[in-house]
Amino acid sequence: TRPDDLSGLTCATVGLALSAARFGYRPGLVMIDEAHHVGEEGQYDELLELLSSARHLGVTATPWRGDKHDITHQLGAPSFSLGIEEGMRRGYLAQVDYRLFVDDIDWDTVREASDHSYGLAELNAKLFLPQRDEAIRDELATAWIATHNPRAIVFCRTIEHAERLADMLRRTPLWSGALAIHAGLAKRERQNRLLAFRAGEVPILTAVDILNEGVDVPDVNILCFARVTHSRRIFVQQLGRGLRLREGKERVTVLDFVSDLLRIAAALKLKRSLDGD
Repeated sequence: TRPDDLSGLTCATVGLALSAARFGYRPGLVMIDEAHHVGEEGQYDELLELLSSARHLGVTATPWRGDKHDITHQLGAPSFSLGIEEGMRRGYLAQVDYRLFVDDIDWDTVREASDHSYGLAELNAKLFLPQRDEAIRDELATAWIATHNPRAIVFCRTIEHAERLADMLRRTPLWSGALAIHAGLAKRERQNRLLAFRAGEVPILTAVDILNEGVDVPDVNILCFARVTHSRRIFVQQLGRGLRLREGKERVTVLDFVSDLLRIAAALKLKRSLDGD
């Protein structure tokens, strides 16, 4: 129900806030959650311009944008920042048992054999290797058995891959209730699957980007990256799904099937920062 009076604290989508601002709404403070959505142009930019007389506060765990736009142009320099490593040191985030796996595929040979001369990024998105998915399943089972009250999310690159992997996992007694969640499902079905996962009725979800932000399931203690992403923002968002604390949870196990030097470098940098050597 829309309120008749916008005094006090108003929570709104950016579209509704912009509509109110166009009709004269002038709050004293504008707080933007997930502030990395502030682009060079668009509704957020127009809203902040209209409300330039108000104070602006943006909060985000991932301040980087894929289009390289710097959100400090609108919001100014950070007044406070806390990195993942420092968050772990202070006990705000779960510790990470990070396991990197590399395959022995000769990608140059695969590219040369491709009728379309696909590059590595295209092959990673389009090529499904049954043996690779079976290896992911086996490593996931090992981590699952060694984890108390296991709950897992597997991040996939495409909807097709998420569905194929969920189907494979369902054929394993450990995960007979495994489901995929992605933008190809109706909104109500996505919500039902997420609620079932939160309630513990679904032990494992295969997902395509849709769980990157705005989802809080602190019970998750196993994360699996089944497809690589070169986006630092998406990587940190997905890693963050397992970093939330809850009683009895000390760490999150991360299984990263990378075949990607940038991801290996990022993981090693994280380790060096935490080790201090």
